Amino acid sequence: MIVKRILLLLGLLVGAWAPAPSLVAQHSSVSYVAQRLSAAESPSRIVSLVPAVTEMIYAMGDGARVAAVSNYDRFPAEVSRLPKVGGLLDPSVERILAIKPDLVIVYATQKELIERLDRAGIPYFNYQHRALSDIMTTIRALGARIGSAARADAVASEMDRALADIRARTLALAHPATLLVFERDPLSLRNVYASGGYGFLHDMLEIAGGRNVFADVRQQAVQASTEMLITSKPDVIIELLYGDSLKNADLARTLRAWDALASVPAVRTHHLFALTGDEFVVPGPRVVAATRKLARALHPEVFK
Repeated sequence: MIVKRILLLLGLLVGAWAPAPSLVAQHSSVSYVAQRLSAAESPSRIVSLVPAVTEMIYAMGDGARVAAVSNYDRFPAEVSRLPKVGGLLDPSVERILAIKPDLVIVYATQKELIERLDRAGIPYFNYQHRALSDIMTTIRALGARIGSAARADAVASEMDRALADIRARTLALAHPATLLVFERDPLSLRNVYASGGYGFLHDMLEIAGGRNVFADVRQQAVQASTEMLITSKPDVIIELLYGDSLKNADLARTLRAWDALASVPAVRTHHLFALTGDEFVVPGPRVVAATRKLARALHPEVFK
């Protein structure tokens, strides 16, 4: 259940275990459908069940239109004062309907909720993403849907520019073999989940100047056994800590668990990093800051 919650926060339960589409399809893998309301009509009471989309709306300057959010929303701080209506696996239809929304942001997999919204005549924006580029595509589509196309394009264009700048600064640098871990059992190397070779975490790592040791595993999440961790021979290990994992976290003690794998190059050379913050696992506007943090860990001589 804990792992499922972590994967849910990452957005990896939406198509997480399916094979990745072709390279061409990766750039058009966002699915969004607006029902019963034309794009010309701007909603004023938006319920968002997707934290990443909530952040997109606020980044556009339209946070005042958000009437309720999911149980997993933490950013920006204003969302703490809004009603909570469940999450991907447990949306409260009753609470959603009571808010009288004129647009609901839903995950593509929430079929039952979508059917209930259809019956109630409530419009929805059907969200799905996989790769990093899909985040900017979604921002633009969402902006067009809620009547903020120009502001959305400005946000997405600035993100594109910032990510391109990071890529340009790392392009000629040596890309160390990197293990990017986003979940494991506390103080042990059991149930290790790492970024596979597809998805926004993988894309962020490559832009930041790292070479994903599981790049050949074409899925978003890899449950890595001890044997896989040893044979992958990472030069750098980066752990992401966020949400509940930050409570009373002792970063040095957390990283000491890797001492059990003394033969791994990253452990021998002490190239172990713990990076903190929800921006690593919410695929919204803050992925730029998260990518910059990854680049700073991998290439401190360039990103000071």
